[in-house]
Amino acid sequence: MLEEIYVEDQPNHQPLKDPFIITAIGLAALATIWRPVRQRLALSRAKHRSLTGHSRMAKRFAAQVPGYRYDEPQFFSSDGAPPEVQAVRRAGLSQLALTLNTRHARSIACTKAARETISDLQFTGAYRVPFQYRHYLGAQLSTGGFAGSTEGIYLTDLDGERFMDLTGCYGVNVLGHDFYKSCIAEGSARAASLGAVLGSYHPSVAWNAEELRRISGLDEVSFHMSGTEAVMQAVRLARYHTRRKKIVRFCGAYHGWWDDVQPGPGNPMPPGKVYTLAEMGARTLEVLRTRRDIACVLVNPLQALHPNKPAPGDGSLIDSSRTAHFDREAYTVWLQQLREACSSNGIVLIFDEVFLGFRLAPGGAQEYFGVKADMVTYGKTLGGGLPVGVVCGRHELMKRFRENRPADLCFARGTFNSHPYVMGAMQVFLERLQTPSVRAIYAGLDATWDRRAQELNQRLQAAALPLQVANMSTVWTVNFTQPSRYNWMLQFYLRAQRLALSWVGTGRLIFSLNFTEADFTEFSTRFIVAAQTMQKDGWWWKGPEVSNKSIRRGVLREMLKHRFGR
Repeated sequence: MLEEIYVEDQPNHQPLKDPFIITAIGLAALATIWRPVRQRLALSRAKHRSLTGHSRMAKRFAAQVPGYRYDEPQFFSSDGAPPEVQAVRRAGLSQLALTLNTRHARSIACTKAARETISDLQFTGAYRVPFQYRHYLGAQLSTGGFAGSTEGIYLTDLDGERFMDLTGCYGVNVLGHDFYKSCIAEGSARAASLGAVLGSYHPSVAWNAEELRRISGLDEVSFHMSGTEAVMQAVRLARYHTRRKKIVRFCGAYHGWWDDVQPGPGNPMPPGKVYTLAEMGARTLEVLRTRRDIACVLVNPLQALHPNKPAPGDGSLIDSSRTAHFDREAYTVWLQQLREACSSNGIVLIFDEVFLGFRLAPGGAQEYFGVKADMVTYGKTLGGGLPVGVVCGRHELMKRFRENRPADLCFARGTFNSHPYVMGAMQVFLERLQTPSVRAIYAGLDATWDRRAQELNQRLQAAALPLQVANMSTVWTVNFTQPSRYNWMLQFYLRAQRLALSWVGTGRLIFSLNFTEADFTEFSTRFIVAAQTMQKDGWWWKGPEVSNKSIRRGVLREMLKHRFGR
């Protein structure tokens, strides 16, 4: 490789051809090249073997997916169903549409009018089902996005129709609607004499900070207006204090919509200073132990229900390959290993408990799994029903300036941080969290909800229905046991039985902790009736050649046809 090497102190600069020196220099050069190559190879091997684990590839793939729609015949026959099954489906959809459109007419009308000006409604309405079916289904039936009141476990729409609420309010609703209405009312009354004063603090701020220190086991607290904002601040502080730039997030995990932590589809920017690695993987631990450019690792404990998979929404439910399973012991071991790897290499371990905080245990995921983080972010339910984000962390990580470099700052402020009404509602929430009545709710929580999931699965199996549920305490996912292209239809049959789901459909059913045994029995009955009606209407017909693989290949052929033509 190296033919000649010239040495300055040789007479006339003659070429040196000593084999030993040539070999030594060659090996040194090779070592210099090999180290970054080896690190890059280790990083690549630590990624999950899926598009979800490769942000750049996922973004490129998403950019090539063509938009197309099924016409009326294709809508009912996309799985190759024979004419007689298609006829049953037509009749079933007609009856379902009549029920929903008539029963919820006022709510639907309000939603349609508002959709013209509210972009969120346009987005959630479009992504309830796989895009191929969207246009035809939308012409047949609609759903309402507005509600009028809540009581107990029920939500009532503008037509006076009463649903059992399984939406979870994006994770806010842990303890029941009445609980939060009361927290907001009492917290607002406490702050009323001060009003909307910003800059000066209401006394509840100091009380909340001390209580959060106790709950988190960490030293300092900062308040923000959303969970996304809290995660942004935690990452910024980790980078500031470690003087490193890279972030590690895990495949499929959600940490808010900002650029650095959502590097794949959904983010218009290309992946930046973020590594998306496989969760619960030995190769990931090796990367964390050896690289010197990683500032922090973000963990969303919700991923324990479906490691390395994205949030299971019905909008991507084109077959029955969706799976979920929670193994508390295995995930605890993983978090312990992660804690050790981060500690050994000066990496900040951040628990993002914005969604799941205070749902698993009064002390959150740290208490539930018995693993301590360096920083924790909270949100959702902590505000007692009002918007909030919180960062708790160790002293040395929370400081926003350097004593010996006064111009070197890590700035983060927000106009509405520590708003008196939010802080008042938070104080009421935290006070009640420690009361005997609320603490009693957490006693045997896992056992209660695991038993309920098992009972429902037994009833589903006895009824010969092709679905089962998986749960992480009160967060549930519906899995489908028979290949089908129409599983996403179940969300509308559940709605017909007055079970309210969020816009992601059956991928996430979130129960509040105030569901009684009687409530759960009623829910189970409605769930089974919905599934039986869907089965009767022919949506779970299965041809002899239909499999999850054949469905995916068929969809891929459709995409290629529409992308490149014939």
